[in-house]
Amino acid sequence: MLKTLNLSIAVLKMFTKEKPTWGGRELALAMNMNHTNLYRILETFENNGFITKDPITKKYSLGIALWEIGMNMYDSLNIDQLCMPVLEKLKDVTGETAIFTVLNGLEALTLLKAEPVNKVKFTVSRGSRSPLYVGASYRSMLAFLNEEQIAKVIDEPLTAYTNNTMTDATEIRAELEKIRTCGYALSNSEYSVDVLALAMPIFNSEEQVVASITVSGPIYRFTEQRVPDFLGPLTEARNEIEGIIRRYHLYFN
Repeated sequence: MLKTLNLSIAVLKMFTKEKPTWGGRELALAMNMNHTNLYRILETFENNGFITKDPITKKYSLGIALWEIGMNMYDSLNIDQLCMPVLEKLKDVTGETAIFTVLNGLEALTLLKAEPVNKVKFTVSRGSRSPLYVGASYRSMLAFLNEEQIAKVIDEPLTAYTNNTMTDATEIRAELEKIRTCGYALSNSEYSVDVLALAMPIFNSEEQVVASITVSGPIYRFTEQRVPDFLGPLTEARNEIEGIIRRYHLYFN
């Protein structure tokens, strides 16, 4: 039964922002699954509102029940109430976008974002998931995982999101060592073109990395020469959110 449960969870995780809909046979092929077993899982999820099937295209997508569970979890954390004031302050001080990202398994999940008014804005949206190797927000967390976890992320073919994306494992490992030494990560046009990002990791009371906080903006405005000016406000915001996480024992994995 646990094997079936793990397989069912794997099916749900196939529905991503990049690929929100699947045909049954298409999904079975992608997961190398027996068609009959997959359809049983999909039917069970559909009967319980976790999956919905388009009557015309016959394709499947996530159902309302998952949204309800997600909102219940999100509301119970009171993340907005606790952390948004910190991000708003960081945004006001720097004049750039402030982002709170959490570690979720071996992926990054953008949880909160404070954007300046009437300025070019960062393209990452709340609720979006990203791989841990690309960009400052995500590498700042990857640097403090164990070697086995790091290997799972980077020791395989990596997607280049822009011409600046690091996809070489040796180069990424060298960058992770720099992050561990200086305590922050910097990236330029790696995940989004013409965007500079400066990020710091956030640790829980067990000294495990659980999140990151980022200042990000377009390179014509947020240049590398401005990084020293932003390190102080970013450190202050990091310490505040880290204190909140430790005080309320928040976990995101």
